[in-house]
Amino acid sequence: MITHVQGRLVEKNPTDVVIDCNGVGYLLNISLHTYSQIPNNEHLKLYTHLLIREDSHTLYGFSTLVEREIFRLLISVSGVGASTARTMLSSLSPEDVREAIAHDDVRLIQSVKGIGAKTAQRVILDLKDKILKTYNLDELSVNRSNTSKDEALSALEVLGFNKKQAERVVDKIVKQDPDANVETVIKEALKNL
Repeated sequence: MITHVQGRLVEKNPTDVVIDCNGVGYLLNISLHTYSQIPNNEHLKLYTHLLIREDSHTLYGFSTLVEREIFRLLISVSGVGASTARTMLSSLSPEDVREAIAHDDVRLIQSVKGIGAKTAQRVILDLKDKILKTYNLDELSVNRSNTSKDEALSALEVLGFNKKQAERVVDKIVKQDPDANVETVIKEALKNL
């Protein structure tokens, strides 16, 4: 298994890079997230995942170990291939993917091109326990913030606020203060709506 590639950056594109390692050029497929993290200097090290298929050996490159781990978790899900996982990591940061899975955010995962409702639900179902365990996330705090968010959204809808607009404001509040109770979320949302 090739765990990383380190060498001189020869070519840099939004979807792939070529790294020269002692005269051998390695083509690595990358996400837009990794592309944005690659410095413009000549020397580069990317963590890799080698995908072996009947007809090809494909290297995927990642700027961080976290991104590579999220990629590996995603491709372990039935129906999610390497290109879909790469698209997901191009649309969302690894942290956003991790948080979306931990918080059962089907809508965010489904917002990625090529992922339908069933696939998004399968990703969450298959990976939530692994994500919570791997990143030591507390399920109680995850569920508490979800409950506060849901209750606050319901209350704001009853008060006549636009659902999408209220959702944006509440998401922002919950992201800033994940432990906020329902009353706090509603009060803050009313200030911003």
